[in-house]
Amino acid sequence: MMKSTGIVRKVDELGRVVIPIEIRNKFNIVEKDPIEIYVDGTSIVLKKFEPNCIFCGNTKNLIDYKDKLICPKCIKQIKEI
Repeated sequence: MMKSTGIVRKVDELGRVVIPIEIRNKFNIVEKDPIEIYVDGTSIVLKKFEPNCIFCGNTKNLIDYKDKLICPKCIKQIKEI
Protein backbone atom coordinates (compact mmCIF):
# COMPACT_ATOMS: atom_id res chain seq x y z
CA MET A 1 0.00 0.00 0.00
CA MET A 2 1.41 3.36 -1.00
CA LYS A 3 1.31 6.26 1.45
CA SER A 4 1.17 9.87 0.28
CA THR A 5 3.92 12.15 1.60
CA GLY A 6 2.05 15.31 0.65
CA ILE A 7 5.14 16.46 -1.26
CA VAL A 8 4.67 17.57 -4.87
CA ARG A 9 7.53 18.24 -7.29
CA LYS A 10 7.48 19.43 -10.90
CA VAL A 11 9.33 17.68 -13.72
CA ASP A 12 11.95 20.01 -15.21
CA GLU A 13 12.63 20.53 -18.93
CA LEU A 14 15.03 17.55 -18.97
CA GLY A 15 12.50 15.19 -17.35
CA ARG A 16 14.12 15.27 -13.90
CA VAL A 17 12.41 15.24 -10.52
CA VAL A 18 14.20 16.06 -7.25
CA ILE A 19 13.67 13.50 -4.48
CA PRO A 20 13.24 15.48 -1.24
CA ILE A 21 16.06 15.20 1.31
CA GLU A 22 13.70 13.71 3.93
CA ILE A 23 12.92 10.77 1.65
CA ARG A 24 16.57 10.35 0.56
CA ASN A 25 17.62 10.26 4.22
CA LYS A 26 14.89 7.76 5.14
CA PHE A 27 16.04 5.34 2.41
CA ASN A 28 19.77 6.10 2.73
CA ILE A 29 20.00 7.44 -0.84
CA VAL A 30 23.09 9.52 -1.54
CA GLU A 31 24.47 11.29 -4.60
CA LYS A 32 25.31 8.87 -7.46
CA ASP A 33 23.26 5.97 -5.98
CA PRO A 34 21.52 3.95 -8.72
CA ILE A 35 17.71 4.07 -8.60
CA GLU A 36 15.48 1.46 -10.27
CA ILE A 37 12.31 2.64 -11.99
CA TYR A 38 9.23 0.39 -12.08
CA VAL A 39 5.78 0.84 -13.56
CA ASP A 40 2.87 -0.59 -11.56
CA GLY A 41 -0.37 0.01 -13.39
CA THR A 42 -0.68 3.79 -13.50
CA SER A 43 2.05 4.39 -10.89
CA ILE A 44 5.77 5.04 -11.26
CA VAL A 45 7.79 3.46 -8.44
CA LEU A 46 11.37 4.46 -7.59
CA LYS A 47 13.53 2.02 -5.61
CA LYS A 48 17.13 2.25 -4.51
CA PHE A 49 18.99 -0.35 -6.57
CA GLU A 50 20.38 -3.21 -4.50
CA PRO A 51 22.49 -5.84 -6.26
CA ASN A 52 21.21 -9.39 -5.74
CA CYS A 53 21.94 -13.03 -6.54
CA ILE A 54 20.89 -13.89 -10.09
CA PHE A 55 19.34 -17.15 -8.86
CA CYS A 56 17.56 -16.46 -5.55
CA GLY A 57 17.57 -12.66 -5.13
CA ASN A 58 19.63 -12.69 -1.90
CA THR A 59 21.51 -9.41 -1.29
CA LYS A 60 24.09 -10.54 1.28
CA ASN A 61 27.71 -11.74 0.79
CA LEU A 62 27.53 -11.75 -3.01
CA ILE A 63 30.39 -13.08 -5.10
CA ASP A 64 31.11 -11.71 -8.56
CA TYR A 65 31.57 -14.53 -11.09
CA LYS A 66 31.99 -13.52 -14.75
CA ASP A 67 30.11 -10.25 -14.11
CA LYS A 68 27.21 -12.09 -12.42
CA LEU A 69 26.45 -11.91 -8.71
CA ILE A 70 25.86 -15.19 -6.87
CA CYS A 71 25.31 -15.83 -3.16
CA PRO A 72 27.24 -18.50 -1.23
CA LYS A 73 24.11 -20.67 -0.81
CA CYS A 74 23.54 -20.86 -4.57
CA ILE A 75 27.24 -21.52 -5.22
CA LYS A 76 27.02 -24.44 -2.82
CA GLN A 77 23.94 -25.79 -4.61
CA ILE A 78 25.65 -25.47 -7.98
CA LYS A 79 28.68 -27.38 -6.72
CA GLU A 80 26.37 -30.22 -5.67
CA ILE A 81 25.00 -30.64 -9.20
